Amino acid sequence: MLIKTLKSKIHRATVTDAKVDYPGSIGIDSDLLEATGLVPYELVLVADATNGNRLETYVVPEPAGSGKITILGAAAHLMKKDDIIIIMGFGLLTPEEAKTFKPKVIVANEKNGIKKTNQN
Repeated sequence: MLIKTLKSKIHRATVTDAKVDYPGSIGIDSDLLEATGLVPYELVLVADATNGNRLETYVVPEPAGSGKITILGAAAHLMKKDDIIIIMGFGLLTPEEAKTFKPKVIVANEKNGIKKTNQN
């Protein structure tokens, strides 16, 4: 049996833009992707700490160092610029693997840089 486990998390990122006219996804600064192990087109769960909305979508990379967190497509009706969000990626592990696995978690600063990480 496999269990779904948190693999990657970007905590308290700030939405920098929301664009309805896009096929759909979330754009994330490539530095944040690298720090958390998220990859382009990976499925993520996004929770909006500002308004309580949650959604699933896929990741597209934004330029490294840009600080961009862009909500794209229909999700832009649920999350707006300046909302504080949590982005989570999951993986499938055996119960034995899950006992020792440590997800890569970062806390974003006010410009979507890395304020803190659990990997240090």
